Amino acid sequence: MAQSSKFMRLVGYLRPHWKPVSLGLLSLLIVNALGVTIPLIIGYIVDELSVSFTFNRLALYVLLVLVLASVMWVIRMASRIFLFGAGRQVEFDLKQRIFDHLLKLEPAYFGRNTIGDLINRATSDVDNIRRLLGFAVLSMANTLFAYVMIVPTMVSLDGSVALFSLAVYPVMFGVVAVFGNRLRRQQLDVQEEISDLSDLIQEDMGGISLIKIYAQEENERRAFARHNQDLLSANLALAKTRNTLFPLLGGFASLSLVIALAIGSQAIIRGRLTPGDFVAVILYIQQLVFPTALLGFTITAYQRGEVSLDRIEAIFEAQPRIRDASTAVALPNPIGHLRAQGLTFSYPGSKSPALDNVSFQIEPGQTVAIVGPIGAGKSTLAMALPRLLEIDPQQLFLDDYDVTQIRLSDLRGAIAFVPQDSFLFSTTIQNNLRYGDPATGTPEVKSAAKEAQLHSEILTFPQQYETIVGERGITLSGGQRQRSALGRALLVDAPILVLDDALSSVDNQTATRILASLSSDTRKKTVIFVSHQMSAAAACDRILVMNQGQIVQSGTHDALISQSGLYQELWNQHKLKEVLQ
Repeated sequence: MAQSSKFMRLVGYLRPHWKPVSLGLLSLLIVNALGVTIPLIIGYIVDELSVSFTFNRLALYVLLVLVLASVMWVIRMASRIFLFGAGRQVEFDLKQRIFDHLLKLEPAYFGRNTIGDLINRATSDVDNIRRLLGFAVLSMANTLFAYVMIVPTMVSLDGSVALFSLAVYPVMFGVVAVFGNRLRRQQLDVQEEISDLSDLIQEDMGGISLIKIYAQEENERRAFARHNQDLLSANLALAKTRNTLFPLLGGFASLSLVIALAIGSQAIIRGRLTPGDFVAVILYIQQLVFPTALLGFTITAYQRGEVSLDRIEAIFEAQPRIRDASTAVALPNPIGHLRAQGLTFSYPGSKSPALDNVSFQIEPGQTVAIVGPIGAGKSTLAMALPRLLEIDPQQLFLDDYDVTQIRLSDLRGAIAFVPQDSFLFSTTIQNNLRYGDPATGTPEVKSAAKEAQLHSEILTFPQQYETIVGERGITLSGGQRQRSALGRALLVDAPILVLDDALSSVDNQTATRILASLSSDTRKKTVIFVSHQMSAAAACDRILVMNQGQIVQSGTHDALISQSGLYQELWNQHKLKEVLQ
């Protein structure tokens, strides 16, 4: 991202909050105007009292300076409130935008980008932007106003003192420029190391059971120590650069004051400068020391913000590959008729298609099983139905509508999809069941749980339907998690139900009862049952047999078992396993 583009992007972040930013900058302008006025008044007091000193006049002048300084302090506080407040508003806006944008992206995006890194961008990087647009804007504006107002005033008092005392500042800015690129690179290293550490923590906390099962605590501890050491090294390198730069800046500021004292004292002796004006010049130099020394911190904030800006914008630049077409239409009253016509799909980088010229037709209300060996393309086909994968137009149809031309909200409202990995939220089991429709009442929730063969087990839980299931449903068994996910899908009452090996942790008898219940339901659904459970599949109306991305057989269980082929082999393997058990 070019520098001008980055600057305009930052301006764009602030544009919605132009009122507090404008008030903050106006306050800073007034503060610096008072900052120029007060030294002049003090200089005038010094000159006047050196001629005719009275305590009453001194008290009056002190009171005047105190009032001006107090007003200056109040306005400075107001400027910080306005500008820091704008930074906080930008932080809020960015976090909301990032979250909203992530919700639009397809699941494959989260496979390419680690969760820990995305969390770090939405927190640490956004915080850096907030500092840039609060602290850095305040510091830069304050420095600019200070120089624009103070330098001309110093020159008007004595040009030689002003020019010689400020001669070291161009050197100071040169030093800042030299250190700038190094600060940026080191800040990027720090951010990347933080992301790596976040990824490790996220992964280890999610897989803590596996770590303990295989007694890998020590290996994970060493892995964490390596990442932590890398982060420490990156932070120390950044700190070394900063601790070299900032004392240099302070040293240049002090040198400026020494030069002013040397030349100014000569100017007083020669009568070019009054003692009061000399005091004012010294005060001006002192006023420039802080914003100049602060320039180093401002540059660091800018470098951090610049790195973070790139990382945040990378999220916004990722556009959802699966989205509504410009000509997308609504889906009126879906009935659940599915048709595939030469459906072909390949994963990026794969040499062979996961789906290869697949064609089929499923009538409304049918229960169809999809079976086949591992890697046959069953789950890919299941994910293609609700467009969780990016498929080409004119290949897959719902009620004779091309699914790529149906509004995503309508398409996914018509298809309840239950994956094998049954994710549950860390809330009550009742809230998990009614996630698709939070306003659903308890009787409907219980009905869905009964249909998923889960109700009787929920009644044995400590708080029954109000039992907290823990993170990702950790307190439930694998079968209970899968049936909870099934109940959640049943509750939304979509005309099509896709079970992508979603009963793999459920015994064959229970899975068969669930399918029988779905088939006999008065609100009969079109059910797509992807499974390796041959007994349950045999009870379905029709079976599609897949191998190497193609449908190689199709028919009822009785028809398929009577002919040689893949289905017969799979059935015989299933019967052999039953005998061995």
